[in-house]
Amino acid sequence: MTVTESIIIAIVEGITEFIPISSTGHMIITEKLLQMPEDEFTKVFTVAIQLGAILAVVVLYAKKFFNFSQWQFYVKLAVAVLPALIIGFLFSKKIDALLDSSQTVAISMLAGGIILIFIDKAFKNPEVHNEREVSFAKAFIIGIWQCVAMIPGISRSAASIIGGMQQKLTRSAAAEFSFFLAVPTMLAATVYKLYKYTKENGAFSSEQIKLLSIGNIVAFAVALLAIKFFITFLKKHGFRVWGVYRIIVGIALLVLIYSGWIKS
Repeated sequence: MTVTESIIIAIVEGITEFIPISSTGHMIITEKLLQMPEDEFTKVFTVAIQLGAILAVVVLYAKKFFNFSQWQFYVKLAVAVLPALIIGFLFSKKIDALLDSSQTVAISMLAGGIILIFIDKAFKNPEVHNEREVSFAKAFIIGIWQCVAMIPGISRSAASIIGGMQQKLTRSAAAEFSFFLAVPTMLAATVYKLYKYTKENGAFSSEQIKLLSIGNIVAFAVALLAIKFFITFLKKHGFRVWGVYRIIVGIALLVLIYSGWIKS
């Protein structure tokens, strides 16, 4: 992996991580278009730079994350992340295998796009307007919804936001809870991947550390802008445009796969 490739992948991660269009799917597509090697470091890099993205959430919502008097907030996140920790641990090998499938990404992009087109009309009359009103039961159910995103191309943010809206959260409240939930979820996934990589391959080289550092810094800066943009856009326009975008990308990806430009 070159420095340029690490910057491109980090930009893609920063833009797409908190928007319901699948960061994993976009990074897989980008890697294949750049013809990057499918080695273990590339795989761990795409997970590790999520640290930069989640740091953007912590910075933007610092008052919430460092208000230790509101202990219920942390417990709700712990309850919500539990399903992902269990399923991720039990099925990690099968999930890793899916990450090599461009066809899975394309189909997931299409399916998710169709759902997002109708999602605003599907869940009307929300009752929960902020995370303080989210019960422990609702948090757990949203966490179960999040697990659907272990299929590449689904989108963690899309799955958890839809789960939030299904649990009567407003669009903005569901999006913000999805952001909060990303922190423990992605932190756990990153730590596990880094541990697994170093256990099997030894310590990172100085060049790999440089690439990881650059990737995280770029992902952090881009994610800061993406989160602010998404919340503002979501309040005004909803999810329909993201559904249309996903369908276009899914169809384009299938065309590239069956024309031989990208391996399935």
